[in-house]
Parts: sequence; structure tokens; C-alpha cells
Amino acid sequence: MNYVQNQLTMMRKNLLKEIEGVTPEHMDIQPEGFNNTLHWHLGHVLTAAEKFLLDSSSTLPANYGKLFGYGSKPADWTGDVPSVDTLTQQLQEQLGRLLEIPEERLTEKAAQPFMGMEAIGEFINFIVLHEANHIGQMHAMKLIIQSTDQ
Repeated sequence: MNYVQNQLTMMRKNLLKEIEGVTPEHMDIQPEGFNNTLHWHLGHVLTAAEKFLLDSSSTLPANYGKLFGYGSKPADWTGDVPSVDTLTQQLQEQLGRLLEIPEERLTEKAAQPFMGMEAIGEFINFIVLHEANHIGQMHAMKLIIQSTDQ
């Protein structure tokens, strides 16, 4: 279980490190060729982990699925959109809840299979890979935003 917890911790720390020093204005820039913003990526990663691993104990507002779910985009945002600071805090808090998933749950079947995954352990692996993918997207976006800001 230490391995699983270390993977979750490493990915989340890398995600939060990626936005260190990014100005609030840059968080909502959508570079050409990208579908979303850094702000959106934070909410998306948070919402995906919540949906796949913590749904029964979710503490996120109901509108997060619409704002940050698969296929969503900032251009469609209406109503209350959580700030980057709020999402950052929620990502930090969520990590604590993820780390509390007991080892015996890893083989437990999820309520709804997804893309061939059935066990909670499989969903944890998916979330780690998913988060790593979004970190890469965010890194590329950040480099483009910073290069055009000079």
C-alpha cells in the first residue's frame, strides 16, 4: 500500500508544483491549439479523482462535474466557478482522503466499471496516469503562455 500512497502523493505534489509561480491571469489563458486552461485542468483532475475513487464520500459541489467533467471547457462556464486557490486547497485536502483508502479496498469492485476497470486498485492506477497526463498538458501550456508573455 505504501507504493500506491507514494504514487498518489508524488503525482499530486507534481501537479501543485506545476502551478507554483503562475500568475492568476495566466491560469485562465487558453493557448492556441489547446481546449482548456490551467484553471480547468486543476478542477478536472480534482473532479476525476473524486468521481472514480471518492464518489460515495464526495465533498465537492454538484456543479463540478459540469464545469470540469470530460468534454467540458471554460468557454461554457456559467455561474459560480471556484477560484484557483479554492481548487488548490481542495486538491490538497483530497490527497488526504485518497491516502485514507484502506488496502483491503484495492480489490473491491467499483459500483460502475469503466473502460474495462472494475477494482478500486485499477481506478487508482488510472487516476495516477490521468493526473500525469494532465501535468504534461499543463507544463506545455505553461511554457507557451510564458513564452508569449515576454
